[in-house]
Amino acid sequence: MSAKTKIVVLHTKEVIYTVLFVVLAIVLAVLLFLMFGKDKKTTSFSGSPAKYHAGIYKSPITLDNNTFDVEVTVDEHEITSISMTNLSEATTAMYPLMEPALESLANQIYATQSTKDLTYAEENKYTSMLLLDAINSALNKARAD
Repeated sequence: MSAKTKIVVLHTKEVIYTVLFVVLAIVLAVLLFLMFGKDKKTTSFSGSPAKYHAGIYKSPITLDNNTFDVEVTVDEHEITSISMTNLSEATTAMYPLMEPALESLANQIYATQSTKDLTYAEENKYTSMLLLDAINSALNKARAD
């Protein structure tokens, strides 16, 4: 009988690398399956239809030849952000109540998700009304009818 004995030498480092790459390949395959395998239909808030088209909507305001935008960000069901863009330092200096008035309005709108029945200080009355008109204009652009 001529049985030839074969000795296989495995280096521990090579075995560890092979096992590691196999595990990483399996994890990658599972992640790809979870991300692209099924078309997931996200359910809306309690099945209600979307109120807005998700996106960023702007409404311009002009004060003394200075134009800036009120920017409203919405997702399908809620107002997520309200801010001013393209606001120059000159406008900020000439109208110092603009930013505090917008912050006050924005906090109330985030809480109620509505632009109705908002309160504002008497010294910010006209500034708040101007900003509120711009916010409503941007929200009208975003509405899903």
